[in-house]
Order: sequence, then structure tokens, then C-alpha cells
Amino acid sequence: MPEPSGSPGGRTPSEPPDAPLEGLELPMVASASQFAEVGRGVGRPRVEVAPSRVERGVVVFDLDGTLLDDLGLIGDVAADVMHQAFGTPPEEARIHYLATTGMPFEAQLAQLYPEAPAALRAATARTFHQRKVTEAYAKSKPFKEVPKMLKQLDRDRWTLAISTGAETEMAELLLEREGLRYWFVEVLGSAEGTKREHLAEYRRRYPESAMFLVGDSRFDMEAAASVSGVLPIGRASTVRGWALTPDDLAKWGARWADYSLSGLPEALPRLASPAPAREAKKTRPRKTRKK
Repeated sequence: MPEPSGSPGGRTPSEPPDAPLEGLELPMVASASQFAEVGRGVGRPRVEVAPSRVERGVVVFDLDGTLLDDLGLIGDVAADVMHQAFGTPPEEARIHYLATTGMPFEAQLAQLYPEAPAALRAATARTFHQRKVTEAYAKSKPFKEVPKMLKQLDRDRWTLAISTGAETEMAELLLEREGLRYWFVEVLGSAEGTKREHLAEYRRRYPESAMFLVGDSRFDMEAAASVSGVLPIGRASTVRGWALTPDDLAKWGARWADYSLSGLPEALPRLASPAPAREAKKTRPRKTRKK
């Protein structure tokens, strides 16, 4: 029997919380993950989850810039951190960060500053992760349509999950703080690998299900396209000095993209349905003229 969305392990879901949890403190991040060197951060061991079937399909959401309206806040932190560490003018550093967002920050630094000592990049990443918590996550909020959209997807019996480059425990805390954790069967973060690894794991868990990745960057779209059976969905964005339009995301593979996710519940059934087979045209045999 399929397991209901939002109820891992066959648990009967209770009513969702009426309001976000107030006063939940976010801890300081003690160390940066090692994506640039080993591909996954140090964290909790992966728990083996048996494959299962779901009722409608699986919708995997990115967190930063997709569910949380925090891309501008994080971009400001990244710009100042890179300016202090590498001397890049803040506005230039900000654009460089936004242009490579979707990658783990360690990988962004390795790409943007390949000649910089690895120790400097690692120290810069630690500073970024700490300041991201205190200066960006402390102020971030979900996009206004997100709670209603998640509730509608759950009512429509979609199974919802998270794939983020953020630290797993931090992502869990943010979702709890905003009253959103209830809707997701699983959160995979930096401790569980890269976004492609997350999608491969979700594909293994739900092998016969329609699956989507909802993200806000080129790297999200390309990660989805690289895993068989995963369709990319894009949130277009406009922040200071940087914009990604629906057309931009479509060029990188998005099957549907908009500046708001409010239309996602209506779009998913169309995208999940296989294209109707075209009826073969019946042709009559040609008559040959008698000579």
C-alpha cells in the first residue's frame, strides 16, 4: 500500500502546527563541510531506507532561495566575506556568488579562487557559514506563498522532501522554526552529500514514482537533469544586481518556471502525466496505374 505523503514509515499524521515555533535559537556552525575536497560534509551516518511506493509522486525542494526568501541576505554575507578574504570589491563578489549559487560554498570558492591557498578558502568558508546563520538565517522568512502551496501539495497527496547544500541540522531547525518541517518526509543536507547524490538517493527510495526537483539556480536544473526520471522545476528570481528569468531556467532544463510557486500544485499533474501518444496516421496503399 502506498504510504501517505507527510507520513514516513506509515505513521498517521497529526494536525500540523497552527503557527511557527517561536523563540527557537539557531546554533553557531562550528565547522564547514568539505564539499570541495571530498564531496560531502562530516555529519550523521546515512540511514538505509527501504524503497517504497507513494500515492502521487515525489517533489524535492531546494531550501535557500526556493522556499526561503534569503538569497539577497546570503549574497550580502558572501560578498563581505569574500571581500575581506580575497580583496574582491563587494558588489563584484556578490555577483560572483549569485552566479554560482546552488553549489556548496566551498566549491564556489574553489571555482572562483583556484589559486588561493586551500587553508584560506577553508577559513573563509567557516566564517561564511557562521555569519550566514547569525546575519541571514536569523532574518530569513519563507516566500509568502510557500505555506499555502505546501499545504495544497500535501492535500493533493504528493510526497515532499528537501535537498539542500546547507548543514542538515540547520535546515531542520529552520523548517521547524517556520512551521514547515511537518510537510516533509525527509531532509537531506550537506552531511548526506551533493544535490545529485540526494536525488539519486530519493530515486532509489521511490523507484517507480514521478519525481521533481524545485530549485532556483542553473546548478539545480542541471542536477535534476543528470538523474534519470527527475524533472527540473524553477523558481525565477530578482535580487539586487542579479536576475534569473523563467526563460533562463528553461534554457537549463526547467519544465516549468515562474517567479512564484503558487501555481505549482496546478502544474505538477500536467507535468507528471506522460504525453499522449499520437495516433498513427492510417495510410491507404497507393494505386498503381495500369499501362
